[in-house]
Amino acid sequence: MLNIQQNISLKTFNTFGIDVKAAQLTICSNKEDLVDYLSDIKKLPKPLLILGGGSNILFTKNFEGTIIYPRIKGMEVIKEDEASIWLKVGAGEEWDDLVDYCVRNDWYGLENLSYIPGNVGASPVQNIGAYGVEAQDCIEIVNGVMLENAGSFTFTKDQCQFGYRQSIFKKELKAKTVITSVIFKLSKQPAFTLNYGHIKEAIEATGDITLKNIRNTIIDIRKSKLPEPEEMGNAGSFFKNPVIDQEVFKHLLEDHPNAPHYPVDADHVKVPAGWLIETAGWKGKTLGPAGVHHQQALVLVNHGEASGLDILKLANRIIVDIRAQFDITLEPEVNVI
Repeated sequence: MLNIQQNISLKTFNTFGIDVKAAQLTICSNKEDLVDYLSDIKKLPKPLLILGGGSNILFTKNFEGTIIYPRIKGMEVIKEDEASIWLKVGAGEEWDDLVDYCVRNDWYGLENLSYIPGNVGASPVQNIGAYGVEAQDCIEIVNGVMLENAGSFTFTKDQCQFGYRQSIFKKELKAKTVITSVIFKLSKQPAFTLNYGHIKEAIEATGDITLKNIRNTIIDIRKSKLPEPEEMGNAGSFFKNPVIDQEVFKHLLEDHPNAPHYPVDADHVKVPAGWLIETAGWKGKTLGPAGVHHQQALVLVNHGEASGLDILKLANRIIVDIRAQFDITLEPEVNVI
């Protein structure tokens, strides 16, 4: 089923709450209708944009083309053995509903990714991650449709070319596909990842290390640090954590010997962007109606009537300042339109 709307406000379709309009918005609830719709793609207003939960996007102006909003639902176990299950999930499912479903069924793998906003279809695009776990750790297959010819595709994990907040869908296939479902491989056996920061201590403080306790602890942590979009518009983490080489890191340690960091390989380390922004003095600061959250410096917020350009202006000011202070260049994690 298709729901096609013209000249529609996108304020409720993006978690920043930016009030811009789309020339056309098409909500697709099944793959068959989506294929039919795309078979006549030449008639659609251009450009095309695929929109998921709107939690990783910043609109800076009206969108003069067509936005496709997949709302394909469903969670189905398609295979299992003694150790694992394979779960096929529709792209339109809420990500945290999926994590909750897995935890309630004692399936291990996604619990560290609790309370991340957005839809399942966006998870392989961004290779979402938190607390030492990334979506690629459990993704087996990504299914979808090519925009150019409405042809179906099935990509394996390797074909997705996953990297840190990166995938083939953000590189050579950017704006060329619609993801319709994702197949996750989850463990039936306890398999925890608790070596990120102080996450293990926080979970142990609640009692035994269980799936439920891990999920509840991570939800509590995220709620304490991140404002609810309904209360204060935001897109979660605005910047990627920069990966820097050892030489840059050496200079950073000269002025900040206790700088938090996480080894990536023999030549690179990852430094928390939030720590850089806070250390540079931006935490809690505002620039017009846009601001840096007072509890989590990695989060840029809309204090009410900020435009996308207001948010972008603040982000660019921060990028310039971090480069000047640390010789490190921050990159936005959100997709700026």
